[in-house]
Formats: sequence, structure tokens, C-alpha cells
Amino acid sequence: MIPNTLTSTTRNQARAGSTGRQVAARVEQATKTYGSGTAAVVALDAVTVDFNVGNFTAIMGPSGSGKSTLLHCLAGLDRLASGRAFIGERDLAGLSDRQLALLRRDRLGFIFQAFNLLPVLTGRENITLPCDLAGRKVDGAWFEEVINRLGLEDRLSHRPHELSGGEQQRVAVARALVSKPEVVFADEPTGALDSRTGAQLLGFLRSAVDELEQTVVMVTHDPVAAAYADRVVFLTDGRAVEELQSPTRESVLETMKRLGD
Repeated sequence: MIPNTLTSTTRNQARAGSTGRQVAARVEQATKTYGSGTAAVVALDAVTVDFNVGNFTAIMGPSGSGKSTLLHCLAGLDRLASGRAFIGERDLAGLSDRQLALLRRDRLGFIFQAFNLLPVLTGRENITLPCDLAGRKVDGAWFEEVINRLGLEDRLSHRPHELSGGEQQRVAVARALVSKPEVVFADEPTGALDSRTGAQLLGFLRSAVDELEQTVVMVTHDPVAAAYADRVVFLTDGRAVEELQSPTRESVLETMKRLGD
């Protein structure tokens, strides 16, 4: 039997000793069930896995494997039935709905397949919205850094309907990063993009990790997208079954084939 516990303790200790990096997010014995009785569906089955600060992790698995459920529970968008989820050392189980909302607003960034931009706001206003809602001043230098890296300098005054799909996604990425979140959670972020735009987005997330020390956790079904990550965690039937370091498209495909995806 493959153990359902995938941790990076040794690597975390080595990284912490040399760089001071720690675990950004983790779950312990995470279990999530939908329905009850004979109709119950186990989406997560006692999963333990951690995610290092400054790393890019992809979560993969077939449809219904629990990968989006894991991301949502990690990010405080859904609650576990049992087990524990942490952002840093903050145990999410002890937080009220309002406290969870504030944690998501203040400490996390989100990139979804749907851009979720407000149509009445300009690109700039959409990007700064989380900071505006929190009553925090936007770090001007950091804002310019993100905007320049994403090539949005000339699109900030445009509303979403005036932007291409790729530009809208880049605005969504900028919104996720401008508040300097501890973790960026991305759920199929390239699913609605063409291959060229998707590659640009993944390249930026990769550079955000390498150059800006960002932490990214991404759910994807695409081996090409997963190859941008430092590490891939594979789920099957709600269980974490394997982990792949320094993935390539070929190694991801080989692992998926072996696991029967």
C-alpha cells in the first residue's frame, strides 16, 4: 500500500537551515466527505501534505480525485470534515467564517479559471481591490514591479470588456500578487487560455517563485503546466499517492500513466 502521507520534512529542514524558509501551508489527516450514508462521497481521505515557502507545487489527478477540494480546504474556501489545515502556523479549524474571510483577503492570493473581474472597474481598480477593501495602502514600487513584469502598463485604464482574454487573466494574476500574499492558490489557471497565453502566465508564476520568493500551489490536469512546478503531488480517489520532484512533461506523463490517470 502506498502511504497517504507526503511531506517534505527533510527538505524543509535543509532549506530552513540554509535560507530560513518554512512551510507556508499544510494539511494533516485532511478528510472531506460530501453527502451521507450510502450516498456519501469521500473527496479527501486522510491526506497529509505540506507546501514550502518559495516553492511552486502542482496538484494533479483524474477528475474526482480531490485535487480542487484539497486546494479549497487549504485556502479556507471550504472546511474539512476532520483533520487540520494550516496557513503558516494558523490553524484554520479554529477560525470563524469572518476570520477566514479576513485571512483570505489579507494573506492569500487566488487565480481561477474564471477571471472574476468586476466589469465596472478599470484594470488598475480590479488589481488594487483587495488592498482597497482591507483599507491598506498599495505598495507603489511593488505594484509597478508586478505590472511591468506582466506587461500591463498600457492596459490599466481599460475595463475588462476592453481587454483580451490573456490581458484579463494577467490582471487577475496581478490582483493576486499585488497584496504580497503568503500563498497564491491557482485552480486550473490556464484552462480558458490558448497555449501561448497559458505559457506566458505559467512563465510569470515561475519567475514570481524564482525571483520574488512567491509560494504557489496550483491545481492542473495539464502535464505541460505541471512541468513549470518544482514538485507535483498526485491524488487518486481522495488520497495522496505519489510525489514527483523537478518534474518534466515526460516524467509527469509517465507517472500519470503508471497511476492509471
